[in-house]
Amino acid sequence: MPAKPTVVTNPLTNRGTAFTIEERRRLGLIGRFPSAVETLDQQAARTYRQLCGFEEDMDKYVFLDQLHDRNETLYYRILTDHLAELLPVVYDPTVGQAIKLWSREYRRSRAVYLSIDRIEDVRPSFEALGLGPDDVDLLVVSDAEEILGIGDWGVNGTDISVGKLAVYTAAAGIHPGRTIAVNLDCGTDNEALLNDPAYLGNRHARVRGRRYDELIDEYLSVAAELFPHALLHFEDFGPSNARRILLANREKYRIFNDDMQGTGAIVIAAVVSGMKVTGQSFADQRLLVYGAGTAGTGMADQIHAGMVRDGLSPDEARSRIWLIDRAGLITDDMEDLPDYQQAYARPASEVADWTREHGKVGLLETVRRVHPTILIGTSTDHGAFTREVIEEMSNGVERPIVLPLSNPTERIEAMPADVIAWSGGKALVATGIPVEPFEYEGTTFTIGQGNNALLYPGLGLGVIVSGASQVTDGMLLAAAQAVASQVDPTTPGTSLLPPVENLRASSATVAVAVARQAEADGVATASHDNLIQAVQDAMWQPVYPEVEV
Repeated sequence: MPAKPTVVTNPLTNRGTAFTIEERRRLGLIGRFPSAVETLDQQAARTYRQLCGFEEDMDKYVFLDQLHDRNETLYYRILTDHLAELLPVVYDPTVGQAIKLWSREYRRSRAVYLSIDRIEDVRPSFEALGLGPDDVDLLVVSDAEEILGIGDWGVNGTDISVGKLAVYTAAAGIHPGRTIAVNLDCGTDNEALLNDPAYLGNRHARVRGRRYDELIDEYLSVAAELFPHALLHFEDFGPSNARRILLANREKYRIFNDDMQGTGAIVIAAVVSGMKVTGQSFADQRLLVYGAGTAGTGMADQIHAGMVRDGLSPDEARSRIWLIDRAGLITDDMEDLPDYQQAYARPASEVADWTREHGKVGLLETVRRVHPTILIGTSTDHGAFTREVIEEMSNGVERPIVLPLSNPTERIEAMPADVIAWSGGKALVATGIPVEPFEYEGTTFTIGQGNNALLYPGLGLGVIVSGASQVTDGMLLAAAQAVASQVDPTTPGTSLLPPVENLRASSATVAVAVARQAEADGVATASHDNLIQAVQDAMWQPVYPEVEV
């Protein structure tokens, strides 16, 4: 059969059976479709029924991926209409399984691939897209070194960037035709991939050091030059690089790291909600982070910034933060501390007389000594928040904020029902996993999930609408406060975070707050008479566009 017209092969313009008879004649599509002319509603109903016919989430993922390649409007209509249900399918956790199979089940490229072996190709790779300086709002880039708890997956990690963009569009209406997914292929240390004949990436160990920095610098400078209004989102970089890249470039480029800033901000939202109950400010908090990787230190950074904004000096704020990793409590006499831990290392002299187990200061001893008001878990150490830990924390603090954020369930530090019971109902809890409501002493407890999707889509939309030249700490706090504003946690048992069922409305609320803060911080480059309307107007809707010949 002769090739189909581009209006059909282009997923952004294809509408399948929704082409009218007149459109089929005008566009050379006569005979290409069954006689019936369907509405988008009819197509969506049939497609969703087909989707529900699959029992396994991976099968649903493949079905949706193929729909994405065929009809982008219909894909986003399905995703938008059923976002809470399908978020775990198009992103975490199902995307982790898809990434493991990516090279073997390769179907179609939806990204730009930049190889560390050919840095000179960065510019022509972007130029070949044929996009002008006003055509792109958002790029999501990953080097796939530290993906969703499954580690280094090289070029297989491309779907991280693709999936993140899908959530941006479904949750905040970022136009899918104005986004670019990018994979930085720096090699991989995953031996299974290197020895897999089907692997599609560079077959060498992950490149680090000067050459790696050259690729990052080239990516940032070229992307910022060619697409000067775009937000440069970084995702799933290794801990040794994520914080370093962010700190070195956040004032020079419109850059955002979701693992550090987004995760930190969603935790801030939970803390803000908790402080509505306790009547405290950031300056009153004592923070203990159990699991001092990129995510955990990113949370510490955000809470530290909140403490400073509430009147503490930077040193005073740092004195109220403790980090624990596999080696125990982080102290300044430890060798080879990563840069992201050094700022929070406690003086060794301070803990010289603390009890040690196996040569390290552990969680329970730190809780006994510190009496933290906030305990965050990002360790994947299942069951680490024991009854003794929670009871000790509750003895020292009237309403402790306990955030066991590790996922999946088999890696969570403690189940919320246990935390509530062990604290006598006093703990304020949010998690990194979905949890069904439960009862304790006659009160129904609803536990909010610290899902970054509550925050980063709206943040990105706010940056785009305001034209912010950078993402400030104030904008991150504004996003967190906007998320927290959507719940009233003062009623016993109420969630600290909103549900994900109405993410588009939630994202719009966050976007307005972020855009306003961008103006207040002096980084906005666009102004609007009616910011609320400007945000609504900027949100792409999954409806069929006018077809042009």
